[in-house]
Amino acid sequence: MAVSQQLSEFLRARRARVRPSDVGLPELPGRRRVSGLRREELSQLAGVSVSYYTRLEQGQSVNASDGVLNALANALRLDEHERAHLRELASRPRRPLRQPVAESMDRLTRDLLRSVGDTPALVLGRRSDVLAWNPLAHALLAGHLSPAAPEHPEDRPNLSRMLFLDPHTRGLYVDWERKARAVVGSLRQVAGRHPDDALLASLIGELSMVSPDFAELWGDHRVRPCEADSYRLRHPLVGELTVTQQILLPARSPDQSLVVVTTEEDSGSQDALTLLRAYAF
Repeated sequence: MAVSQQLSEFLRARRARVRPSDVGLPELPGRRRVSGLRREELSQLAGVSVSYYTRLEQGQSVNASDGVLNALANALRLDEHERAHLRELASRPRRPLRQPVAESMDRLTRDLLRSVGDTPALVLGRRSDVLAWNPLAHALLAGHLSPAAPEHPEDRPNLSRMLFLDPHTRGLYVDWERKARAVVGSLRQVAGRHPDDALLASLIGELSMVSPDFAELWGDHRVRPCEADSYRLRHPLVGELTVTQQILLPARSPDQSLVVVTTEEDSGSQDALTLLRAYAF
């Protein structure tokens, strides 16, 4: 998707989310044609002309000033992640899609993965491709796949694709919808940073076409990085457990992430992970 189209859809989605009463505007009698703010109302709140905002929302104006972007962010009540996403979309030059090379891990990242020992951990690329996982992460999250799958760049597992299209992964997460929303919010942020990535665009296009759930969440335009959160899992071997997935960014590969999975100390979840460790090793 072109940057201008991403910007246009993001502004429209966020404008639809804000009601006039949220920003102190009177609710006038009669039926409104839009669910949120009108362009005229948003322009008034941000202190820009209606014609200028219309060009911006239609992708006909680029390189808006920081002052205009801040005013729009305030009027739209954007959080810090949405503000950063707006700045990225509004400042990106229009460039054709390019076919990037397959991602690879830096040696230090591989050392970092090895250093976590038998704690479940995996390395994800920026498109959520699994670049590597240790045995316990494989047993916990994808025991139905070959342990060697990440070693083949042309056919690596992709956690976003697995979450929406793989019945095993979908059934693994008890609170699947919350996990799905987090993954889509992270993909939306990455797409704003890398609008010319043809492989990322292909992944988003594929999921939008074949998964109605993904298409609905993608259309919401929420932006949120995956940082740390807890999820209940229903594992086919050890039953239900609650894990916390934390994200570490390798210094030499900031577009990649090391996902470390932990459990609460002295808990049933820790016992379940210990039992799974016996299967994995």
